[in-house]
Amino acid sequence: MTDATFTAAERRWPVISALGLVMIFTWGSTYYLMTVLAAPIAADTGWGLTAITGALSAGLLVAGLVSPLVGQAISRRGGRPVLAVGCGLTAGGLLVIAGASELWVFWAGWLVLGLGMAACLYDPAFAALGRLYGQDARSAITALTLWGGFASTVCWPLSTLMLEAWGWRGVAVAYAAIHVFGTLPLILLVIPAVPARAEGHASGGPAAEPLERHEVIVFALMAATLILNGLVVVNISIWLFTFLQAQGYALSSAVALGALIGPAQVGARVLEMAGRGRHHPIWTLAFSNLALAIGLLLLAADFGIAGAALVLYGGGNGLFSIARGSLPLAVFGAARYPALMGRLARPSLIAQAAAPLLGAWLLARAAPETALWTISVLALGNAGLLALLWRNIRA
Repeated sequence: MTDATFTAAERRWPVISALGLVMIFTWGSTYYLMTVLAAPIAADTGWGLTAITGALSAGLLVAGLVSPLVGQAISRRGGRPVLAVGCGLTAGGLLVIAGASELWVFWAGWLVLGLGMAACLYDPAFAALGRLYGQDARSAITALTLWGGFASTVCWPLSTLMLEAWGWRGVAVAYAAIHVFGTLPLILLVIPAVPARAEGHASGGPAAEPLERHEVIVFALMAATLILNGLVVVNISIWLFTFLQAQGYALSSAVALGALIGPAQVGARVLEMAGRGRHHPIWTLAFSNLALAIGLLLLAADFGIAGAALVLYGGGNGLFSIARGSLPLAVFGAARYPALMGRLARPSLIAQAAAPLLGAWLLARAAPETALWTISVLALGNAGLLALLWRNIRA
Protein backbone atom coordinates (compact mmCIF):
# COMPACT_ATOMS: atom_id res chain seq x y z
CA MET A 1 0.00 0.00 0.00
CA THR A 2 1.27 3.48 -0.85
CA ASP A 3 0.25 6.97 0.12
CA ALA A 4 -1.80 7.13 -3.06
CA THR A 5 -3.96 4.03 -2.82
CA PHE A 6 -6.92 6.40 -2.85
CA THR A 7 -6.23 7.00 -6.56
CA ALA A 8 -8.68 4.82 -8.47
CA ALA A 9 -7.42 2.72 -11.35
CA GLU A 10 -9.71 4.51 -13.81
CA ARG A 11 -7.96 7.79 -12.99
CA ARG A 12 -4.68 6.54 -14.36
CA TRP A 13 -5.31 7.46 -17.97
CA PRO A 14 -6.11 11.12 -17.31
CA VAL A 15 -2.98 11.34 -15.15
CA ILE A 16 -0.77 9.56 -17.70
CA SER A 17 -2.22 11.57 -20.60
CA ALA A 18 -1.64 14.86 -18.77
CA LEU A 19 1.91 13.87 -17.86
CA GLY A 20 2.42 12.67 -21.44
CA LEU A 21 1.55 16.08 -22.86
CA VAL A 22 3.84 17.66 -20.28
CA MET A 23 6.68 15.36 -21.37
CA ILE A 24 6.21 16.24 -25.05
CA PHE A 25 6.59 19.95 -24.42
CA THR A 26 9.20 19.83 -21.65
CA TRP A 27 11.48 17.64 -23.77
CA GLY A 28 10.66 19.61 -26.92
CA SER A 29 11.42 23.00 -25.35
CA THR A 30 14.66 21.95 -23.63
CA TYR A 31 16.57 18.85 -24.74
CA TYR A 32 15.43 19.00 -28.39
CA LEU A 33 15.31 22.80 -28.72
CA MET A 34 18.84 23.43 -30.00
CA THR A 35 18.47 20.94 -32.86
CA VAL A 36 16.29 23.51 -34.63
CA LEU A 37 17.47 26.78 -33.08
CA ALA A 38 21.27 26.48 -32.76
CA ALA A 39 22.11 27.53 -36.33
CA PRO A 40 19.57 30.41 -36.48
CA ILE A 41 20.80 31.72 -33.12
CA ALA A 42 24.39 31.65 -34.36
CA ALA A 43 23.43 33.40 -37.60
CA ASP A 44 21.46 36.11 -35.77
CA THR A 45 23.84 36.81 -32.89
CA GLY A 46 27.29 35.91 -34.21
CA TRP A 47 27.89 33.62 -31.23
CA GLY A 48 29.78 30.42 -32.04
CA LEU A 49 27.88 27.16 -32.43
CA THR A 50 30.14 25.56 -29.85
CA ALA A 51 29.26 28.22 -27.29
CA ILE A 52 25.55 27.91 -28.08
CA THR A 53 25.40 24.13 -27.80
CA GLY A 54 27.72 24.29 -24.78
CA ALA A 55 24.94 26.13 -22.95
CA LEU A 56 22.76 23.02 -23.33
CA SER A 57 25.55 20.91 -21.85
CA ALA A 58 25.80 23.36 -18.94
CA GLY A 59 22.06 23.06 -18.38
CA LEU A 60 22.26 19.26 -18.34
CA LEU A 61 25.15 19.45 -15.88
CA VAL A 62 23.07 21.62 -13.53
CA ALA A 63 20.17 19.20 -13.90
CA GLY A 64 22.41 16.31 -12.93
CA LEU A 65 23.80 18.10 -9.89
CA VAL A 66 20.39 18.96 -8.41
CA SER A 67 18.50 15.78 -9.39
CA PRO A 68 19.07 14.01 -6.02
CA LEU A 69 17.41 16.97 -4.27
CA VAL A 70 14.49 16.71 -6.69
CA GLY A 71 14.08 13.01 -5.89
CA GLN A 72 14.05 13.74 -2.16
CA ALA A 73 11.43 16.46 -2.66
CA ILE A 74 9.16 14.09 -4.59
CA SER A 75 9.63 11.46 -1.89
CA ARG A 76 8.47 13.96 0.75
CA ARG A 77 5.80 15.97 -1.06
CA GLY A 78 4.80 14.01 -4.15
CA GLY A 79 5.29 14.85 -7.79
CA ARG A 80 2.69 17.58 -8.36
CA PRO A 81 4.46 20.50 -6.64
CA VAL A 82 7.89 19.50 -7.96
CA LEU A 83 6.73 19.08 -11.56
CA ALA A 84 4.85 22.40 -11.30
CA VAL A 85 7.99 24.19 -10.12
CA GLY A 86 9.92 22.49 -12.94
CA CYS A 87 7.53 23.81 -15.58
CA GLY A 88 7.70 27.28 -14.02
CA LEU A 89 11.50 27.27 -14.06
CA THR A 90 11.49 26.03 -17.65
CA ALA A 91 9.22 28.90 -18.68
CA GLY A 92 11.45 31.37 -16.82
CA GLY A 93 14.61 30.04 -18.43
CA LEU A 94 13.05 30.27 -21.90
CA LEU A 95 12.10 33.90 -21.29
CA VAL A 96 15.67 34.70 -20.22
CA ILE A 97 16.95 33.04 -23.41
CA ALA A 98 14.45 34.95 -25.53
CA GLY A 99 15.67 38.28 -24.13
CA ALA A 100 19.39 37.45 -24.19
CA SER A 101 21.51 40.10 -25.92
CA GLU A 102 24.78 38.75 -24.51
CA LEU A 103 26.12 35.22 -24.54
CA TRP A 104 26.44 35.09 -20.74
CA VAL A 105 22.72 35.91 -20.40
CA PHE A 106 21.93 33.09 -22.86
CA TRP A 107 23.99 30.73 -20.70
CA ALA A 108 22.24 32.00 -17.56
CA GLY A 109 18.91 31.11 -19.19
CA TRP A 110 20.16 27.59 -19.83
CA LEU A 111 21.31 27.24 -16.23
CA VAL A 112 17.74 28.07 -15.15
CA LEU A 113 16.49 25.60 -17.75
CA GLY A 114 18.79 23.01 -16.18
CA LEU A 115 16.93 23.42 -12.89
CA GLY A 116 13.68 23.04 -14.79
CA MET A 117 14.86 19.90 -16.60
CA ALA A 118 15.84 18.33 -13.30
CA ALA A 119 12.25 18.75 -12.09
CA CYS A 120 10.13 18.03 -15.16
CA LEU A 121 11.69 15.43 -17.49
CA TYR A 122 11.43 11.63 -17.33
CA ASP A 123 13.15 10.93 -14.02
CA PRO A 124 10.95 13.20 -11.87
CA ALA A 125 7.88 12.06 -13.81
CA PHE A 126 8.77 8.41 -13.14
CA ALA A 127 9.36 9.24 -9.49
CA ALA A 128 5.98 11.01 -9.33
CA LEU A 129 4.25 7.92 -10.75
CA GLY A 130 6.08 5.73 -8.26
CA ARG A 131 4.89 7.97 -5.43
CA LEU A 132 1.31 7.73 -6.74
CA TYR A 133 1.04 4.06 -7.64
CA GLY A 134 3.83 2.30 -5.76
CA GLN A 135 4.79 -1.11 -7.13
CA ASP A 136 1.94 -0.86 -9.64
CA ALA A 137 3.56 2.11 -11.41
CA ARG A 138 5.34 0.03 -14.06
CA SER A 139 2.48 0.09 -16.58
CA ALA A 140 2.08 3.84 -16.06
CA ILE A 141 5.81 4.37 -16.68
CA THR A 142 5.62 2.35 -19.90
CA ALA A 143 2.60 4.33 -21.13
CA LEU A 144 4.31 7.63 -20.29
CA THR A 145 7.36 6.76 -22.39
CA LEU A 146 5.01 6.07 -25.30
CA TRP A 147 3.81 9.67 -25.07
CA GLY A 148 7.35 11.00 -24.62
CA GLY A 149 8.45 9.24 -27.79
CA PHE A 150 6.53 11.83 -29.79
CA ALA A 151 8.40 14.83 -28.35
CA SER A 152 10.75 15.32 -31.30
CA THR A 153 8.03 14.31 -33.80
CA VAL A 154 5.75 17.07 -32.50
CA CYS A 155 8.21 19.77 -31.46
CA TRP A 156 10.77 19.76 -34.26
CA PRO A 157 8.15 20.65 -36.92
CA LEU A 158 6.39 22.99 -34.47
CA SER A 159 9.67 24.77 -33.67
CA THR A 160 10.41 25.08 -37.39
CA LEU A 161 7.00 26.63 -38.12
CA MET A 162 7.32 29.09 -35.24
CA LEU A 163 10.88 29.92 -36.27
CA GLU A 164 9.73 30.90 -39.76
CA ALA A 165 6.92 33.03 -38.32
CA TRP A 166 8.50 34.65 -35.27
CA GLY A 167 12.25 33.98 -35.25
CA TRP A 168 14.17 32.07 -32.61
CA ARG A 169 13.31 34.47 -29.80
CA GLY A 170 9.63 34.08 -30.61
CA VAL A 171 9.99 30.31 -30.41
CA ALA A 172 11.39 30.58 -26.88
CA VAL A 173 8.58 32.94 -25.82
CA ALA A 174 5.94 30.66 -27.38
CA TYR A 175 7.23 27.61 -25.50
CA ALA A 176 7.30 29.64 -22.27
CA ALA A 177 3.63 30.50 -22.87
CA ILE A 178 2.83 26.83 -23.50
CA HIS A 179 4.27 25.99 -20.10
CA VAL A 180 2.54 28.83 -18.24
CA PHE A 181 -0.88 28.32 -19.84
CA GLY A 182 -0.68 24.62 -20.75
CA THR A 183 1.64 22.24 -18.91
CA LEU A 184 1.50 24.04 -15.55
CA PRO A 185 -2.33 24.03 -15.34
CA LEU A 186 -2.38 20.38 -16.47
CA ILE A 187 -0.12 19.41 -13.58
CA LEU A 188 -2.04 21.42 -11.01
CA LEU A 189 -5.50 20.31 -12.18
CA VAL A 190 -4.95 16.66 -13.16
CA ILE A 191 -2.04 15.24 -11.18
CA PRO A 192 -3.34 14.13 -7.76
CA ALA A 193 -1.82 15.48 -4.59
CA VAL A 194 -0.46 12.95 -2.12
CA PRO A 195 -0.07 13.28 1.65
CA ALA A 196 3.27 14.83 2.55
CA ARG A 197 5.62 12.60 4.48
CA ALA A 198 6.93 13.85 7.78
CA GLU A 199 10.47 15.19 7.71
CA GLY A 200 11.67 12.36 9.90
CA HIS A 201 10.03 9.82 7.62
CA ALA A 202 11.61 11.33 4.56
CA SER A 203 15.06 11.43 6.03
CA GLY A 204 15.13 8.37 8.16
CA GLY A 205 12.19 6.18 7.16
CA PRO A 206 11.68 3.72 4.33
CA ALA A 207 12.26 6.31 1.64
CA ALA A 208 15.84 6.69 2.79
CA GLU A 209 16.69 3.25 4.18
CA PRO A 210 20.37 2.57 3.50
CA LEU A 211 21.11 0.19 0.68
CA GLU A 212 22.32 -3.26 1.60
CA ARG A 213 25.65 -4.44 0.26
CA HIS A 214 24.25 -6.26 -2.79
CA GLU A 215 21.93 -3.30 -3.44
CA VAL A 216 24.90 -0.92 -3.50
CA ILE A 217 26.46 -3.08 -6.21
CA VAL A 218 23.22 -3.11 -8.21
CA PHE A 219 22.83 0.66 -7.83
CA ALA A 220 26.41 1.23 -9.03
CA LEU A 221 25.87 -1.02 -12.04
CA MET A 222 22.65 0.79 -12.90
CA ALA A 223 24.46 4.13 -12.67
CA ALA A 224 27.26 2.83 -14.91
CA THR A 225 24.67 1.61 -17.43
CA LEU A 226 23.04 5.05 -17.47
CA ILE A 227 26.42 6.74 -17.98
CA LEU A 228 27.34 4.57 -20.97
CA ASN A 229 23.86 4.92 -22.46
CA GLY A 230 24.03 8.71 -22.13
CA LEU A 231 27.39 8.85 -23.89
CA VAL A 232 26.15 6.59 -26.70
CA VAL A 233 22.69 8.01 -27.35
CA VAL A 234 23.61 11.70 -27.23
CA ASN A 235 26.53 11.21 -29.61
CA ILE A 236 24.41 9.22 -32.06
CA SER A 237 21.74 11.93 -31.90
CA ILE A 238 24.29 14.65 -32.69
CA TRP A 239 26.64 12.92 -35.15
CA LEU A 240 24.45 10.31 -36.91
CA PHE A 241 24.28 12.24 -40.18
CA THR A 242 28.05 12.75 -40.08
CA PHE A 243 28.59 8.99 -39.68
CA LEU A 244 26.15 8.11 -42.47
CA GLN A 245 27.61 10.65 -44.89
CA ALA A 246 31.08 9.25 -44.18
CA GLN A 247 29.71 5.89 -45.36
CA GLY A 248 28.66 7.46 -48.67
CA TYR A 249 25.01 8.33 -48.02
CA ALA A 250 23.72 11.65 -49.34
CA LEU A 251 22.34 14.01 -46.70
CA SER A 252 18.76 13.38 -47.87
CA SER A 253 19.27 9.64 -47.54
CA ALA A 254 20.87 10.07 -44.12
CA VAL A 255 17.88 12.12 -42.94
CA ALA A 256 15.48 9.46 -44.24
CA LEU A 257 17.42 6.72 -42.44
CA GLY A 258 17.53 8.75 -39.23
CA ALA A 259 13.75 9.13 -39.40
CA LEU A 260 13.44 5.37 -38.81
CA ILE A 261 14.64 5.74 -35.21
CA GLY A 262 11.52 7.48 -33.85
CA PRO A 263 8.95 4.93 -35.11
CA ALA A 264 11.22 2.10 -33.94
CA GLN A 265 11.32 3.60 -30.44
CA VAL A 266 7.54 3.91 -30.29
CA GLY A 267 7.02 0.44 -31.80
CA ALA A 268 9.25 -1.18 -29.17
CA ARG A 269 7.37 0.63 -26.40
CA VAL A 270 4.03 -0.56 -27.80
CA LEU A 271 5.31 -4.15 -27.75
CA GLU A 272 6.47 -3.69 -24.15
CA MET A 273 3.05 -2.32 -23.21
CA ALA A 274 1.38 -5.31 -24.90
CA GLY A 275 3.36 -7.58 -22.57
CA ARG A 276 1.46 -6.06 -19.60
CA GLY A 277 4.47 -6.34 -17.30
CA ARG A 278 4.47 -10.14 -17.21
CA HIS A 279 8.28 -10.26 -17.30
CA HIS A 280 10.83 -8.79 -14.91
CA PRO A 281 12.22 -5.40 -16.07
CA ILE A 282 15.72 -6.92 -16.30
CA TRP A 283 14.46 -8.59 -19.49
CA THR A 284 13.46 -5.19 -20.88
CA LEU A 285 16.95 -3.89 -20.12
CA ALA A 286 18.46 -6.99 -21.71
CA PHE A 287 16.57 -6.54 -24.98
CA SER A 288 17.40 -2.82 -24.89
CA ASN A 289 21.15 -3.15 -24.38
CA LEU A 290 21.54 -5.99 -26.86
CA ALA A 291 19.50 -4.24 -29.56
CA LEU A 292 21.46 -1.01 -29.08
CA ALA A 293 24.82 -2.78 -29.26
CA ILE A 294 23.95 -5.02 -32.23
CA GLY A 295 22.37 -2.14 -34.14
CA LEU A 296 25.41 0.12 -33.72
CA LEU A 297 27.90 -2.64 -34.48
CA LEU A 298 26.02 -3.43 -37.71
CA LEU A 299 25.99 0.27 -38.57
CA ALA A 300 29.73 0.60 -37.91
CA ALA A 301 30.50 -2.51 -39.97
CA ASP A 302 28.88 -0.78 -42.99
CA PHE A 303 27.23 -3.87 -44.44
CA GLY A 304 24.79 -1.73 -46.43
CA ILE A 305 21.92 -2.40 -44.01
CA ALA A 306 21.91 0.94 -42.20
CA GLY A 307 18.10 0.99 -42.13
CA ALA A 308 17.84 -2.32 -40.28
CA ALA A 309 20.68 -1.31 -37.96
CA LEU A 310 18.93 1.94 -37.03
CA VAL A 311 15.61 0.18 -36.44
CA LEU A 312 17.40 -2.12 -33.98
CA TYR A 313 19.09 0.86 -32.37
CA GLY A 314 15.83 2.81 -32.14
CA GLY A 315 13.96 -0.13 -30.64
CA GLY A 316 16.67 -0.63 -28.05
CA ASN A 317 16.68 3.06 -27.15
CA GLY A 318 12.90 3.04 -26.80
CA LEU A 319 13.04 0.12 -24.38
CA PHE A 320 15.85 1.70 -22.37
CA SER A 321 13.60 4.58 -21.32
CA ILE A 322 11.18 2.03 -19.84
CA ALA A 323 13.88 -0.06 -18.19
CA ARG A 324 15.50 2.95 -16.51
CA GLY A 325 12.18 3.71 -14.82
CA SER A 326 10.83 0.24 -14.08
CA LEU A 327 13.96 -1.68 -13.02
CA PRO A 328 14.83 0.49 -9.97
CA LEU A 329 11.18 0.24 -8.86
CA ALA A 330 11.26 -3.56 -9.07
CA VAL A 331 14.63 -3.87 -7.31
CA PHE A 332 14.49 -1.21 -4.59
CA GLY A 333 10.76 -0.97 -3.88
CA ALA A 334 8.26 1.87 -3.98
CA ALA A 335 9.21 3.58 -0.70
CA ARG A 336 12.78 4.35 -1.77
CA TYR A 337 12.02 4.76 -5.46
CA PRO A 338 11.53 8.59 -5.79
CA ALA A 339 14.73 9.45 -3.91
CA LEU A 340 16.79 6.80 -5.70
CA MET A 341 15.53 7.94 -9.11
CA GLY A 342 16.87 11.39 -8.28
CA ARG A 343 20.24 9.90 -7.37
CA LEU A 344 20.34 7.79 -10.54
CA ALA A 345 19.50 10.80 -12.69
CA ARG A 346 22.70 12.59 -11.67
CA PRO A 347 25.27 10.38 -13.48
CA SER A 348 23.00 10.03 -16.50
CA LEU A 349 22.53 13.78 -16.97
CA ILE A 350 26.20 14.56 -16.32
CA ALA A 351 27.17 11.98 -18.97
CA GLN A 352 24.71 13.56 -21.40
CA ALA A 353 26.24 16.96 -20.65
CA ALA A 354 29.75 15.68 -21.38
CA ALA A 355 28.82 13.60 -24.43
CA PRO A 356 28.79 16.37 -27.09
CA LEU A 357 32.20 17.63 -25.99
CA LEU A 358 33.67 14.12 -25.94
CA GLY A 359 32.18 13.33 -29.33
CA ALA A 360 33.56 16.52 -30.86
CA TRP A 361 36.98 15.79 -29.34
CA LEU A 362 36.94 12.28 -30.79
CA LEU A 363 35.91 13.43 -34.27
CA ALA A 364 38.65 16.07 -34.22
CA ARG A 365 41.26 13.35 -33.70
CA ALA A 366 39.88 10.39 -35.63
CA ALA A 367 37.88 9.59 -38.75
CA PRO A 368 34.07 9.34 -38.41
CA GLU A 369 34.34 5.58 -38.94
CA THR A 370 36.67 5.27 -35.94
CA ALA A 371 34.42 7.46 -33.83
CA LEU A 372 31.39 5.30 -34.68
CA TRP A 373 33.28 2.12 -33.78
CA THR A 374 34.28 3.70 -30.46
CA ILE A 375 30.65 4.55 -29.65
CA SER A 376 29.63 1.02 -30.67
CA VAL A 377 32.17 -0.44 -28.24
CA LEU A 378 30.66 1.69 -25.46
CA ALA A 379 27.25 0.22 -26.32
CA LEU A 380 28.77 -3.26 -26.22
CA GLY A 381 30.17 -2.42 -22.80
CA ASN A 382 26.62 -1.86 -21.61
CA ALA A 383 25.76 -5.36 -22.78
CA GLY A 384 28.63 -6.56 -20.58
CA LEU A 385 27.27 -4.62 -17.60
CA LEU A 386 23.98 -6.39 -18.20
CA ALA A 387 25.59 -9.72 -17.34
CA LEU A 388 26.85 -8.32 -14.03
CA LEU A 389 23.42 -6.86 -13.24
CA TRP A 390 21.79 -10.20 -14.00
CA ARG A 391 24.06 -11.94 -11.50
CA ASN A 392 23.29 -9.43 -8.75
CA ILE A 393 19.54 -9.00 -9.24
CA ARG A 394 17.36 -11.72 -7.81
CA ALA A 395 14.76 -11.66 -10.54
